Amino acid sequence: MADHYYTNDPSSKRDPKSWEFVLRGETFRFTSDHGVFSKGGVDFGSRLLIEAFVEPDVPGAILDVGCGYGPMGISLAKATGRDAKLVDVNERALELAAENARANGVSVTTGVSDGYVGVGDETFAAIVTNPPIRAGKAVVHRILREAYDHLVVGGTLWVVIQKKQGGPSAKKLMEEVFGSCETVTRDKGYSIFKSIRS
Repeated sequence: MADHYYTNDPSSKRDPKSWEFVLRGETFRFTSDHGVFSKGGVDFGSRLLIEAFVEPDVPGAILDVGCGYGPMGISLAKATGRDAKLVDVNERALELAAENARANGVSVTTGVSDGYVGVGDETFAAIVTNPPIRAGKAVVHRILREAYDHLVVGGTLWVVIQKKQGGPSAKKLMEEVFGSCETVTRDKGYSIFKSIRS
């Protein structure tokens, strides 16, 4: 059975690939591998969220849930100068995220976490996620629902999701949990949703 990118310890043979990519005007060098989401380049959804992201009006760190090899958390930490924590269930992804942060001169914290389990009671100014759609709707909705308790008042949740992969139900859930949900931008079937903890 093939590993999924949400596997804790992928057994697939390593075959790392590296490339350079410009995000928010900065050139980054990333390495990814088999068993990790988006092996050959920065995926369109993550790029859309990175470029759309606006800093919240409150101080604090950024949390990237389901970070993969780290493009969102690393680029946003560099762009904002804020601390960033990158979490994922996939240990190979976290190794790559830590390596990619070092390679790009960005200081981040990484940790194994199924959703927010490994985050404890920490709170953040912003949470960003390109949720693991293939892990199932229940997992995705848990990430969105539980974000509320890990944001400071005035903190923002940023989500990228395709319409055909549950975008409308994700937006509805965010409206229920946060009281409102803004569609920041749409492109090629992807939407960027933002909710603010009041």
